[in-house]
Amino acid sequence: MNSSRIAARVQRIKPSPSSAAADRANELRRQGHSIVNLVVGEPDFDTPAHIRQAAWEAIQRGETRYTNNSGTVELRQAIAAKLVRENGLSYGLDEIIVTSGAKSAIYTVLAATLEPGDEVIIPAPYWVSYPDMVLACDGRPVTVPCPESDGFKLTVERLRSAITPCTRWLMLNSPSNPTGASYTADEYRALADLLLEHPQVMLMTDDIYEHIRYDDSDNPHILNIEPGFRDRTVLINGVSKTYAMTGWRIGYAAASADLVAAFNTLQSQSSGNTCSVSQAAAVAALEGDQSFVSESREVYRQRRDRTLESINAISGLSCAAPSGAFYLYVDCADLLGRRTPAGKLLADDTDVVMYLLENAGVAVVAGTAYGLSPYFRMSIASSQQVLDEGCARIAAAVDALI
Repeated sequence: MNSSRIAARVQRIKPSPSSAAADRANELRRQGHSIVNLVVGEPDFDTPAHIRQAAWEAIQRGETRYTNNSGTVELRQAIAAKLVRENGLSYGLDEIIVTSGAKSAIYTVLAATLEPGDEVIIPAPYWVSYPDMVLACDGRPVTVPCPESDGFKLTVERLRSAITPCTRWLMLNSPSNPTGASYTADEYRALADLLLEHPQVMLMTDDIYEHIRYDDSDNPHILNIEPGFRDRTVLINGVSKTYAMTGWRIGYAAASADLVAAFNTLQSQSSGNTCSVSQAAAVAALEGDQSFVSESREVYRQRRDRTLESINAISGLSCAAPSGAFYLYVDCADLLGRRTPAGKLLADDTDVVMYLLENAGVAVVAGTAYGLSPYFRMSIASSQQVLDEGCARIAAAVDALI
């Protein structure tokens, strides 16, 4: 590559590790290998029929033209109603912007607010794209390790040690990708009390997995705990995970009107409005029958329980039960130092993941991609048959280690 032709902001970042792992698995599959792909965080269900029907009807009505840059009035009204109904949060239409997926919303927020050298606190394990998006926007990611002993969650003490005069953002993802960790009301209260001492720190909440929770306890938004944060908080969400609508590319951000105006300006000169047909489908998702949400969650719960049992039965692997999302974050520390049947030393979790892929035909993602090792992430958004086969192959591969 001729680096002189590529901007520094691009050279600072790397391709998404999860996408790279998925691409490698697909390439091996094309070569004729039998691959159990447990990489991608994508529901294996079809988008519910009434949502697909709404998209078809929108096409028949000719709703195939540009919309308002910030999203159709109908969709922003549906989002506002959803935030009141489900989260107890009130936002006006000028405080909501629709984006081409939640990832686009996060990037737009960072691009619109970061100056060179601004710091963004990111609890680790984190979604793989957070640090690189910060780097691409001239910011500095400050990753804070949150070990399993703390439930993979940010503590007040760790947050306090990470805040500096340059801190611009704290990013919170609950339930989280990759661990499924969820913050309680008391944990939010403790973090909020510290943030009250640092008014320059803004808060971004990635709520994309909010409906995929496995406990029955109350899981409020941090803005319910500290309403005073409203003007310094950007709420990120979308319809991809909840309604099996990953390919429809609908995300959104809710924030104070001045922030949303800035996001809108940037989006108007970059991606422009989101697909009109997808927006009509998202209205149906938010306003229509919600039975799919609870039904799919129960399927995920069953998969989690059975797959967790299988993984924890494998000597050398262990996994804490996630309280949300659809991933298992598997501790593979006890495999390090062992050797494959071919004699290769497993020195880190990347070696473990490559061994599982090349020798067992199971594709997972190394914990190093999420900022906390030695672990690997496996998605349970696949059929139970696929998950059972994956676990059986992992067990055989581990058993074969020397």
